[in-house]
Amino acid sequence: MGRVEALRLILLYVHLIGFALLLGGAIAQYLTGKLRVNAAMLWGAVIQVLSGIGLSAPLRDGDEPAPGKLVTKLVIALLIFVMVFFSRKRTEVNRGHFLAIVGLTLVNAAVAVFWR
Repeated sequence: MGRVEALRLILLYVHLIGFALLLGGAIAQYLTGKLRVNAAMLWGAVIQVLSGIGLSAPLRDGDEPAPGKLVTKLVIALLIFVMVFFSRKRTEVNRGHFLAIVGLTLVNAAVAVFWR
């Protein structure tokens, strides 16, 4: 395995950790019954955007994801980040807003897996 492939795998690993923080933090809050943005969700959203930008770099020697897929994932990730960032200081978040964060997180994962 070359250095570039190792870097890509590390970025993918970090990206998955961001996803786990974002979705896990949201599920934890949902189960408590008090819908608010916690630190795990905020850091997960930040990690997702930054590592996603790193993953979009041409690191695969011609086997690059479709530009449409990258743009779609970036737009969704930025929407999630904005929703999380501007809700982080609220003591409670509207149910629809909170579920939209969870739904967009799942849609972003679906785009990553199913868009070939």
